[in-house]
Parts: sequence; C-alpha cells; structure tokens
Amino acid sequence: MPQITFEHADFDFESLEDELRVDGLCRQLLEKFYNNLQNNGLTPEQASGLAYSADYFVRDYVIDFLQQNILRPQPGLVRYFAANWYITRTLEPEMAVLERHLEGVLAWYRFLHQQHLISADELADVEQEAAPLDYFRDRMERFLNLAGDGYEVWDAECPRCPIRLEAV
Repeated sequence: MPQITFEHADFDFESLEDELRVDGLCRQLLEKFYNNLQNNGLTPEQASGLAYSADYFVRDYVIDFLQQNILRPQPGLVRYFAANWYITRTLEPEMAVLERHLEGVLAWYRFLHQQHLISADELADVEQEAAPLDYFRDRMERFLNLAGDGYEVWDAECPRCPIRLEAV
C-alpha cells in the first residue's frame, strides 16, 4: 500500500468551512483505513465494523465534539471517550459496544502509526489509555445506577481532555 501523503496541518481547522474540509479529508483517510484492513486479511464485514467505530470516534468525538486535529492525539483523548463521552451520549451504553469501539480506535491509531502519521509514543499512549476495560465497565455501571445529584461527582472523576473543551 502506498504511503499516505497527508500533513498534520491539513487537519487543523478554525472555521465551519475548515471543519467541513477536514471532515472530507477524514472520510478519505477512513476509506484508506477500511481498505487497509481488508488488504491485511479482514473480511469486508470485519473491516466495516472497525471502520464504523473509528469513524464514530474520529468524526463525532474528535472532530465534532473536541474540535481537535485527528493527527495530534492528546493525553486523555481515548480515556475520556471511553470513560465518559460514549457513556453519557449513548441512550443505552453497553460494554460490548464500547469494547468494539475501542478495538476500532486502536486499529485506527495503529494504521496512523503504520502510515507515519503519529509517533510510536503517541500510539503507546493511546494503547495504554484504551486498556483498562474494568475501569470503563465500572464507570458505565456506576453511571447507569446514578441517583439524585450523583452525576457531578461521577463526572469529575474522569478529567476532560485539555483541547478546546472550553468552547463546548
């Protein structure tokens, strides 16, 4: 597979017009990811599932919610996604679904590393943040059993990502 020629700055955006441009670039990169998964032996169904999860993470969470460059993963990015964002933005969050999303996210970042779009250290950080499944399971169970005004305490236990959340 030929090397991808995107630059990190291609995924920077400040305006709605820029965001739409970046969204188009993300779709192109996600299509390359999907094709790469199939070229590495996955069935179209398996590749589609991983690509769907990566797309959900990239376009709904990183681009739309965080408004962050997808090629500059920040500390806490994956942890906050799994321990808070997915849980609070899903009508009936399920651990099996979150695990599939994390599998897609990990495959996505491994692909970006293969393409020299993120560093080995960035990949290692993402892998470490995605690892504590018992922690995510506990967060989800506690969220689903919240009563009264317990949300603020639950929410504060998982710090938000530092990038541009002040605008949210």
